[in-house]
Amino acid sequence: QVVIVESGEGIAQTGGSLRRSCKASGNIREGYSSYTKSWYRQAPGKERRLVAFINSGNGGLTEYADFAKDRFIISRNNGLKTAYLQMNRLSTEDTGVYYCKASIRAKDYWGQGTQVTVSS
Repeated sequence: QVVIVESGEGIAQTGGSLRRSCKASGNIREGYSSYTKSWYRQAPGKERRLVAFINSGNGGLTEYADFAKDRFIISRNNGLKTAYLQMNRLSTEDTGVYYCKASIRAKDYWGQGTQVTVSS
């Protein structure tokens, strides 16, 4: 079983920045670098949505939701088995629960989710 734990400060003001971390542990077969890492968020009363992902492999191709482009940066440190989400120029619309996911083949491992609150 792979365990995913998110962490990071969860409160910011409009225009500020936050960084989320996502550490994997447990039975990580084939190495953490083989997993695609992604971040999702769920705003109050809304469905969970993809924020960004970074592919496995050395290239680390990244993709972002439109609302995250040019503001958020996803990255990883495979040696530390940790993925990150740097969030800049935050707005109140970025408030929600943020989830990290590590995926390999058809298997997804989710973190517990952590609250991000952006106030004006």
